[in-house]
Amino acid sequence: MTQRFSGTDRYIATEDLMMAVNAAITLARPLLIKGEPGTGKTQLAQEIARSLARPLYEWHIKSTSKAQQGLYEYDAVSRLRDSQLGEARVHDIANYIVKGKLWEAFESDVQPVLLIDEIDKADIEFPNDLLRELDRMEFYVYETRELVRARHRPIILITSNNEKELPDAFLRRCFFHYIRFPDEPTMRAIVDVHFPGLKQELLAEALRAFYELRETAGLKKKPSTSELLDWIKLLLAEDIDPALLRAGDERRALPVLHGALLKNEQDVHLFEQLVFLHRRAR
Repeated sequence: MTQRFSGTDRYIATEDLMMAVNAAITLARPLLIKGEPGTGKTQLAQEIARSLARPLYEWHIKSTSKAQQGLYEYDAVSRLRDSQLGEARVHDIANYIVKGKLWEAFESDVQPVLLIDEIDKADIEFPNDLLRELDRMEFYVYETRELVRARHRPIILITSNNEKELPDAFLRRCFFHYIRFPDEPTMRAIVDVHFPGLKQELLAEALRAFYELRETAGLKKKPSTSELLDWIKLLLAEDIDPALLRAGDERRALPVLHGALLKNEQDVHLFEQLVFLHRRAR
């Protein structure tokens, strides 16, 4: 019987997210996950592998990444160097084939989890260049005339931060899920995983300040879940009095230790202006 993902003790998954993961596994299709940065997209793959006791292969995409690198690369430079040095290994071209993450996943003895992280960082042709391999679960190595087939179809998780649109042909082959930003009850559960036993007064004030900050109109970058967790960690380390976080406390213009939440000078300046205008209006 196929195992089902139901979250883990350190990853709070909503019912919709668990349903999406299990649907993708049942359909044997890649799961395309979108959502704000910091909503746990990358960690989801790690927790799926942990929950189902499967090996995890992570391919983190950069702006310079090419689809071929996920299959394999031929290291012609090393072969040329070895030929100049008279190395015996130069006669076997297989010594210069560097396996990519897809090849490693295809060779797994048990069904693995394969993460293709932030696919939208690469150029627009990158997803299309993987269509055949992800469909057929095989690819050809021209240098060694070898056909590499997956021993087990991986559970594939693909993440995107929506930096660019993905091709329709690629989208048709995926099961899609958008991770909505956690509401307050879900966020409380997430915080409890990371800080069990946190005093309720501090938690309540921190969440109130956090969500108010996120709702500020005009913010260039809204603080994410991971930034909230960093902020709470600092509040605990500095033993901050919850009273300093309460609404109406005008002893400071910005939230205490705001550098964990606001990550550019435009947002800091905007918040200072809003506080100033609010005080003038009183």
